Amino acid sequence: MCHLTTSFTSSVTLAVAILALGACSFISSDAPQLPNIASDMPTAWAEQTHSDAEAAVAAPDWWRSFRSKELLALITAALNANPNLVIATEHVHQAEAQVRYTNASLFPQLSFGTSTVHSRTLTKGSPWTTIDGTNSYFTATDEIDLWGLNAAEVRGAESLLRASHFDFKTVQLTLLTDVANAYFQILSLRDRLAIARENLIIANRVFVVVNSRVRNGAASAIDLALQQKVVLAQRAAVPSLELQERQTLFALALLLGRPPEGFNVGFAPTGATVAVKLTDLAVPRIAPELPADLLTRRPDIARAEAQLAAAHANVAMARAALLPRIQLTGSQGFASNLLFDFINPTSVTWTLGTLLVYPIFDGGRLHSQVDVMTSLERELIANYRKSILAALTDVESAMAFSNRTADQEFLLEQVQEQAQRALQLAEIRYREGIADLLTVLEVQQTLFQTKDQIAQVRLLRLQATIGLFKALGGSFLTASFASFRSMHNA
Repeated sequence: MCHLTTSFTSSVTLAVAILALGACSFISSDAPQLPNIASDMPTAWAEQTHSDAEAAVAAPDWWRSFRSKELLALITAALNANPNLVIATEHVHQAEAQVRYTNASLFPQLSFGTSTVHSRTLTKGSPWTTIDGTNSYFTATDEIDLWGLNAAEVRGAESLLRASHFDFKTVQLTLLTDVANAYFQILSLRDRLAIARENLIIANRVFVVVNSRVRNGAASAIDLALQQKVVLAQRAAVPSLELQERQTLFALALLLGRPPEGFNVGFAPTGATVAVKLTDLAVPRIAPELPADLLTRRPDIARAEAQLAAAHANVAMARAALLPRIQLTGSQGFASNLLFDFINPTSVTWTLGTLLVYPIFDGGRLHSQVDVMTSLERELIANYRKSILAALTDVESAMAFSNRTADQEFLLEQVQEQAQRALQLAEIRYREGIADLLTVLEVQQTLFQTKDQIAQVRLLRLQATIGLFKALGGSFLTASFASFRSMHNA
């Protein structure tokens, strides 16, 4: 029996060695080449920021650059309680568990089983016959990972774990930028509300002048109706802005994981009557690093790369599934004539075996799986390139947006200054009967629109800065998942 076992094992070993020669070349052949993106990256940005001595490379804690203690507190609260971030955390936990699950395939599997029997048999003319017995066994199974199928499965799970970490970072970065955007929108809407109310005061002041001239017979009722229309238009602008402000405030509460009831922001620490204005915030000046740095700073690019690595491992698994699989099994069992008597068995058995499985015909299922995984890998290579091109476009667009809005705000402030002077002169000339009301209305409308545009453009400048921080990878280098998890498990 020993000779037979040795002969059989030698035959299997020889067969496996022969198969391995062809299998190695099969696995290594047609292995797709990973893209060398770094060499194709541009060496400089097409759009240049307005460089000055204050411009600096984007810091990991970029939100501090706006010099707002309230924004810092809001971001801290969002990191502690945002539902989407908690969901992303659980996705990482699931990926970690999957890695542990696939790692188990690299080790032998050991199991224990037992069965007991208690029976009574009555035979005609004989007394009851009682049979008690216990059968127990240990079984060990191990698969020889000749072609690296199990190892490839582990590599794929580890790559997906890295991808889940980068997913977490992407969710975190999106959350931080959404909080900053919502906070700035609230301040902007309140600034626009103050402007709308100030415009209403100006419109009423002009209305008093027109009404006085109508009573004195120096102007017609048409002038009074025209100015009354301006007053009503300014009043109508207020409720719309108030609604937008409330809706944005509720959206910010949701980002922080809080109910909207009783939630408010935008007031200075000195008291609830002192409102924070958008002009109280600093507008950071950013000097972007080289385009190639995006490959290590952007979490979405890192995620695409990790998914590509997982797809490469899946191709290796699909190819290995075409090759023979060898399992080694062993078991030890013993039987006893007494229930649960494991110490004094009446018989002991040992079993050793080798199982060789080679797929011969499956209708092309395994080859089709190889084709699917190979195509998916090519798709992810294209997706990887696409994510890099999108990142470059994001940065260029954000820099262009930041530059143009800065120029626009500067020009609009000059327009506002001239419009205020023009309105003062037009009112005086109209009061004295030198100019007509149409001139006053035109200058008045220009001033009202310009003041509101400045408030909107100032918000756009801040949003452009946020967009540039996000495009450059934002907080990808800080606030790791491990620190977030430890904070929530505390």
